[in-house]
Amino acid sequence: MLLLSDILTNSANKALDVLNIANDFLWTYIVITVLVFCAIYFTIRTKGMQFRMLGDMIRIMCGKDKKSVPMSDNAASRSRADIGSFQAFAVSLSSRVGTGNLAGVASAIFVGGPGAVFWMWVMALFGASTAFVESTLAQLYKKKGEDSYYGGPAYYMQTGLHKRWMGIVFSILITVTFGMANQTVQSTTLCDALSDSFGIDKALVGIVMTVCTLVIIFGGIKRISHFSSIVVPFMAVGYILLAIYVVLTNITAIPEVFRLIFSHAFGMEPIAGGMVGAAIMQGVKRGLFSNEAGEGSAPNAAAIAETSHPAKQGLLQALGVFTDTLVICTCTAFIVIISGLYCSGADGIILTTMAVEKEIGPVGRYFITAAIFLFAYSTIIANYFYGETNIRFITRKRWAVDVFRLITGAMVMLGSLVALQTAWSLVDIVMGLMTLFNLTAILLLSNKAFRLLRNYIEQKKAGKEPVFRKDMMPDIADDIECWE
Repeated sequence: MLLLSDILTNSANKALDVLNIANDFLWTYIVITVLVFCAIYFTIRTKGMQFRMLGDMIRIMCGKDKKSVPMSDNAASRSRADIGSFQAFAVSLSSRVGTGNLAGVASAIFVGGPGAVFWMWVMALFGASTAFVESTLAQLYKKKGEDSYYGGPAYYMQTGLHKRWMGIVFSILITVTFGMANQTVQSTTLCDALSDSFGIDKALVGIVMTVCTLVIIFGGIKRISHFSSIVVPFMAVGYILLAIYVVLTNITAIPEVFRLIFSHAFGMEPIAGGMVGAAIMQGVKRGLFSNEAGEGSAPNAAAIAETSHPAKQGLLQALGVFTDTLVICTCTAFIVIISGLYCSGADGIILTTMAVEKEIGPVGRYFITAAIFLFAYSTIIANYFYGETNIRFITRKRWAVDVFRLITGAMVMLGSLVALQTAWSLVDIVMGLMTLFNLTAILLLSNKAFRLLRNYIEQKKAGKEPVFRKDMMPDIADDIECWE
């Protein structure tokens, strides 16, 4: 007679198999096709704005952005939290820069080989235009809240497309993705890292993380944005410096790293010939999980910024895709490939930790543990914010937000108890569905983003600091709440 534990294990394995089959079909035949089409289409329609407007992106990030108050009531504006472009950028980047940059990249290389890195780069280069469109739309259709602005895909689906049902479905999907499934990935990775480095019981880590998470999220968006603006730059710079050190101490190996990446990406080696499909799949899936371009998550953060023109936040979020994938993900990829351990059988954060430890010694284990703590924790906080924004779209009842906060804590705790691949499977399927909903919406609304980009460029050419008012788009002025 089978024991109850055996029955539960078998049932869980069967459920995981079904999830994997559904994921393969969804991503292979639908999500990747739509993602690539949108990225190429938006790149063409914006005339490659992600390449030709890099200077504007950096200027806005550095704070050289003259704000205007896009509201008719100045007193009301002064009472709101002054969340600037950089803070909004930091909130979105804290979600982008997470375990996907350490564990996700390593997993992609483990499954798809070094070639997966090339396809992550491709997704970032073209996907930045998608990030611009969705974040610009989020700014255009943002709403006025008591403490800050708010908005995102659900709001431009309701206001821009006049389809509230679509916004509700998206809100449910993103809440499940970020408030639940994604939290388990972050927590699982963090618990694996601490357990592997220090032998700490995962359940104990889960309890501590849950308490720390609840302390921050019960503080509201001002505490979240302040936390992100401090932690994100610190953790990103530290990790980049580590990667630079590894690259410089292995400078002669860099040509071989690039050879492996390109040869495996196109199957130019016999050993890589059968892995091209896996490389593309892993590169696109993990690239999207990491940089979130088109997924519909970053627009929730983009909407909270106070800026003088919607296109500014779109440009800044496009830069976030580059920062995440072309810089931080590449750091992990180079470290893993230089180490040569991607064929060792290790996966996820364990593989990254082993690679860093091999390159810089035992201290590497502790450095990665500290990095994954900051990366995972900041991502958990940002993920919660995305969920809360969409809970508020569905209902304005205060108790619903409080219940969601408790659910977030529970999912962080659950992450300390489940396996990494189970967590990835849960994330992939809901992430794929929400991405399709968001891409459909931004395709239908993309002309508004293109008009805003032209308006921004025209003002720049005229020597003006771009400022937007809703009367500049009179045909949709009634749909725009802010920008008076």
